[in-house]
Amino acid sequence: MIYLLVGLVLLAALVLLGNRFVSANPAALAGTVRTIAGLFLIALAAVFALTGRVVLAVPLLGLGLGVLGYSGLTRLTGGYNPQKAAGQRSRVRTAMVEMELDHDTGVMSGTVLTGGFQGRGLDDLDDRELEAFWRETAQDGQSRQLVEAYLDRRLASWREHFQPDGAEGQGSAPGTGPMTDEEAYQILGLSPDAGDAEIRAAHRRLMMRVHPDQGGSGFLAAKINEAKDTLLRRH
Repeated sequence: MIYLLVGLVLLAALVLLGNRFVSANPAALAGTVRTIAGLFLIALAAVFALTGRVVLAVPLLGLGLGVLGYSGLTRLTGGYNPQKAAGQRSRVRTAMVEMELDHDTGVMSGTVLTGGFQGRGLDDLDDRELEAFWRETAQDGQSRQLVEAYLDRRLASWREHFQPDGAEGQGSAPGTGPMTDEEAYQILGLSPDAGDAEIRAAHRRLMMRVHPDQGGSGFLAAKINEAKDTLLRRH
């Protein structure tokens, strides 16, 4: 019975390793090898414990858990991670601006990509310069929506003070096509080896920050939803 248990663990480990070889992702493959080694040590510790050799079982169990590590346990549970890594950031890029959202604080920051303020950070622009850049974004609807999401967080009364520029009602610029996997990972603040559970968890966490019902941005919420759908379809 004991050896049957060890055999089953090794068989499951080989199946897991085979799947990773198919994916050919070096980072994921290295993590899988580490997971297999940890599982083997834990199974061996179980054999020693069940045969009365507890003195050998205890250090083997500790070594196996150490090799397996928290990331290995996360992989065994399908990628679910109840605690997000600190310092995660989501990134959304349009034709005129790139915006980042800090997952921990909900703070938004951005960089101007084109126009009269190219290369400058939005945090470095004063109110007058922000208004001028906001006017420039009239040529690109997505950029305008992203800048307005930033303004909603930085200047609560900007809509009352910024004067209409005559471009309203002209409609938004057309989209840039389907979202790529790379863009989706950046928006959710995830690495390419993230599993379905991590994708769903990041989506829930970000929606709590940017959902319009919570005073957030409809544009960002739509982007986050699109990123989740894009990655889950691929998975």
